[in-house]
Amino acid sequence: MNRIAVVPGSFDPVTLGHIDVIGRAANIFDELHVLVVHNPDKSALLPIAQRVSLIEQSIAEANLPKNIRVTSWSVGLLVDYCTEVGANVIVKGIRSQIDVAYETPMAIVNRNLAGVETVFLLPSPANAHVSSSLVRQVASLGGDVAPYVPKAVAAFLQQG
Repeated sequence: MNRIAVVPGSFDPVTLGHIDVIGRAANIFDELHVLVVHNPDKSALLPIAQRVSLIEQSIAEANLPKNIRVTSWSVGLLVDYCTEVGANVIVKGIRSQIDVAYETPMAIVNRNLAGVETVFLLPSPANAHVSSSLVRQVASLGGDVAPYVPKAVAAFLQQG
């Protein structure tokens, strides 16, 4: 049986915490889809295609397993994508109790809608405080984001 999972997120931009969770999930599942989704509640810094490209570069830079596919999804439910690719697990990185409170109702609804389970992975302690919104804020104020993001992302943000 092929175990397929999806790691969804806005990844705006992808952080070292995201790459940590993606790498560990790739070691658990046979096939891992990293899915860039549009979050209507957030104002995006980067276009979706740029986020996909930066994730692909970051995965290559980190030398992660080859069972990872990066794509995007902008219409429909996350569980629709899961059904389309045969995934029965969603993987979410959890930094704190706030993330657990936010993610739990979605996990229950995803299970009810399509029988898709959610697995929560904790980030490494070195990355537990990092979020894309923090990175965007530091970058917008001219700060150094290199400790929080893959090299490809730091280089891209320094250009802008």
